[in-house]
Amino acid sequence: MKGVQGNFAAQVRVFGHDAVAISADANPIANTEDRGVCLFVGTGGNVTVKMESGSEVTFYNVPDGHFLPILVTHVTAVSSGAANILAIY
Repeated sequence: MKGVQGNFAAQVRVFGHDAVAISADANPIANTEDRGVCLFVGTGGNVTVKMESGSEVTFYNVPDGHFLPILVTHVTAVSSGAANILAIY
């Protein structure tokens, strides 16, 4: 998803308009071809994601009920109890 700094970056999104439950998977999150999603982590732990830029990063010790204001296309792994993750579109 290289090049998002152009047209999509100019389109400000302030609020989510949909949410779906997701789990760790090697496949992309549905409908993230053009824009990634933010995450809500219901049960905390470690969450590894692929960012909209293509970089993979692990967020360690995410607390219960935490919103991650990042744009991701994949949740590739979870550990230390992380669960109940929502993709917010």
